[in-house]
Amino acid sequence: MKIRNIIYSAAAAAMVAGCSLDEVPYGFYSQDNFYQTEADAESGLMYAYNALNYLEYLRGIWYLGDIPSEAMYPKSSEPGDIHMLQDWTVTPETELTLYYFKYCYIGINRANTVIKRVSEGNLSEEVKNKVTGEAYFLRAWNYFNLVRGYGRVPIYTEPISTLDMTTPQMAKSIEEIYDRIIADLTLAEQKLEVNKVFGRVDKVAAQALLAKVYLNMASGKNYGAPGYKDLSIDVDATYKLAADWARKVVNDYKAYYNFDDDLLHIYDVNYPDGPEHIFIMATDRSGTDEGMYTKIPLQFLPNNGSVPIYIKFGDGSLKRGNGNGWGVFLIEESFMNTFDATDKRRTELMHHTFYDENGEEIIVAENNGWYSAKYVDPDFIGERTSARPYLIRYSDIALVLAEAAGPEEGYPLVNYIRQRAGIGDLTPGLTGEDFRKAVITERAKELAFEGNRLYDLRRTASVTSTVQEAQKITEEDAAFYPIPQREIDLNPNVR
Repeated sequence: MKIRNIIYSAAAAAMVAGCSLDEVPYGFYSQDNFYQTEADAESGLMYAYNALNYLEYLRGIWYLGDIPSEAMYPKSSEPGDIHMLQDWTVTPETELTLYYFKYCYIGINRANTVIKRVSEGNLSEEVKNKVTGEAYFLRAWNYFNLVRGYGRVPIYTEPISTLDMTTPQMAKSIEEIYDRIIADLTLAEQKLEVNKVFGRVDKVAAQALLAKVYLNMASGKNYGAPGYKDLSIDVDATYKLAADWARKVVNDYKAYYNFDDDLLHIYDVNYPDGPEHIFIMATDRSGTDEGMYTKIPLQFLPNNGSVPIYIKFGDGSLKRGNGNGWGVFLIEESFMNTFDATDKRRTELMHHTFYDENGEEIIVAENNGWYSAKYVDPDFIGERTSARPYLIRYSDIALVLAEAAGPEEGYPLVNYIRQRAGIGDLTPGLTGEDFRKAVITERAKELAFEGNRLYDLRRTASVTSTVQEAQKITEEDAAFYPIPQREIDLNPNVR
């Protein structure tokens, strides 16, 4: 038996394939490589961050979060399991859900290693707090993605040091996972300072994720979502916790985090430190390997035989884009038509017509539909771009506050977002529950193609009533992706 036969088990995800049992697998905990310096601690932390940049994890943001929703669909000729996601025929054998599951656990194991080694080291308390605070956030981030994606999953908080640790126990309940996430984020929030750095997280990011976590729990129970309706929480009290944490983010740090008053500026790759960006992935076109840079625009733009294309905006300005796109991620026209005709999130960020550098309309070689312009890098170098996933945005947390707090506090926030998009205010005088539903609709439009939509549908038990392809299954079936078969086969505790 070889180690490679178990590396895809969640807890074993950080091992390297091909080591025989009499060898010491790379990544096992050892006093010999215990972190001794601040540079070691930072290096280990960057290794934990880098798990987010794995190709299968990065693309999984859209594969798992948007393609199964009513907002997007893949081009028909795209090979692989992406059509199983769109068609709601995912099985335990579906590779894309396996990859995402696997890389979440790689990130968890790397965060576990940093937390243990740095906490037990001889570094200053200042360094320990900063490094472990970010690691606690990353562990919570990955568990939040897992619990929203797969429901009840294995849980562990120690780095892998022996083979018997490669088959962790399943959490007893979804609530146990949320308790773990909240505990980690509470520690992160206490340990971290406000320190806005591109690609890193700080105290505000921890507060923002706490707000999203509490909203997920409160709304899940409020709407009777599978997996959430039995949570032992008070719905109103949990909505209040979501509002309290979101309120800090929205109101207390305006010098660092705020609304961007220019909608298009949010998506300008040259300003990843803009006021909207609470947590954005650290990638750049100057990198030498994919993961250091991204090919995201190729997923979102059509193919034009490698001849650059140009997107024209309402003011007549042009933005250069890759002409060698794959055109994988397409916008459902029925979703686009839910936007007001003058909504800039439609007119400026969804395109079907393209131009040359002189602003003359061109016929694109392969143009299959409508494309999002949220991920365009005009200074691309071949396939290398600085387009990045928007992991947590200020507007997301403002809408969390609006949904959790209700109309009195929420109307001004929603109306600002709508006014920025060039449309009128939300219908006044809505009752609390109707207002919440309106905010969820606004989230669909403001956060379109940013990996949030399916999770909003799941927490509101509205997948099957919203997504046409999901109408053939039950809301119970739509609530979570199945645990990958490989994990079931290799971990006897996954039942």
